[in-house]
Amino acid sequence: MENQEAAIPADEARKAVEDMTRRVGLLHLCFARLLVDELGEERGRELIEKAVWDYGTRIGKNTRDRVVALGLEPTLANFDKGSDLSPIGFNHRTEVVDGEQRYQSLGCAMADVWREYGEEELGALYCLVDPAKMQAYDPDWTMVHTKKIPYGDECCEIAVRPVDDQGS
Repeated sequence: MENQEAAIPADEARKAVEDMTRRVGLLHLCFARLLVDELGEERGRELIEKAVWDYGTRIGKNTRDRVVALGLEPTLANFDKGSDLSPIGFNHRTEVVDGEQRYQSLGCAMADVWREYGEEELGALYCLVDPAKMQAYDPDWTMVHTKKIPYGDECCEIAVRPVDDQGS
């Protein structure tokens, strides 16, 4: 039996995940702001996008490797089985919108940080992680943000679509 003293209440675990998420959001923002300030808006954003895409690609490949290690095919249906995100730290749901399944994140600790600094647009470049990780997992599919909390939407909403059908 596991050590009961090591167990912490779910709300404390959620808070710990949220705190770490805020830290990652702030780290992204600091690097992003530095690149834009030092290299100019266009070149800075270009490098931020490249770095986030690389980050997402690494996550997607790791996700694929975990799915395969479980003895599963790396299909869309198995994508979540390889995820390394804690399910306790993210309030989310699945909805059907216009006949399409959408994943909705009902809060974003990173967006909260970016809003606190008035840097929603720069912070939101982090969101490129989602299409990058999906395309690295399966190059025929991508994730399209149909809503983003940093842009004032009530939730972040993602549709998984074929790469050749990326429209919103």
